[in-house]
Amino acid sequence: MECVQDALITLLGREQRGELTAPPAEWRFLLSAMVKNAARNRRRRPERVRLRVEVDDAHLEANEPRADEALTRGEEHEKLHACIAELCGVQRAVVMLRLLEEHAGEDVAQALGISRGYVDVLAHRAKASLKTCMMRHEARP
Repeated sequence: MECVQDALITLLGREQRGELTAPPAEWRFLLSAMVKNAARNRRRRPERVRLRVEVDDAHLEANEPRADEALTRGEEHEKLHACIAELCGVQRAVVMLRLLEEHAGEDVAQALGISRGYVDVLAHRAKASLKTCMMRHEARP
């Protein structure tokens, strides 16, 4: 479903920029090809690699009992990963590119085919959604 949504947003963005030469009656074929390509590319993306918790060697060398701290950090990362997975496709892409990979807002906007302002709006909404989701996970036993 996310691939369909992403492809539709891309198609409409290309239409707004005047990049489409096909008449609207033939867009279904173009949209179908875009969805197939988006799904294929999504399976190949390296960012599908799970988030990892990095254990600090200094804690290990000092022989401090930090296993509980590392476990808590790992649980937080898993909760965050689950919350990111709940976001819609475009919001998830903005979070991954803008917030986690720290790309410039202009670069994210260009990569996704949306305006810089919309990137900021999506990032703001995603932060609010992630905060709510993390609080919901905190309330669970």
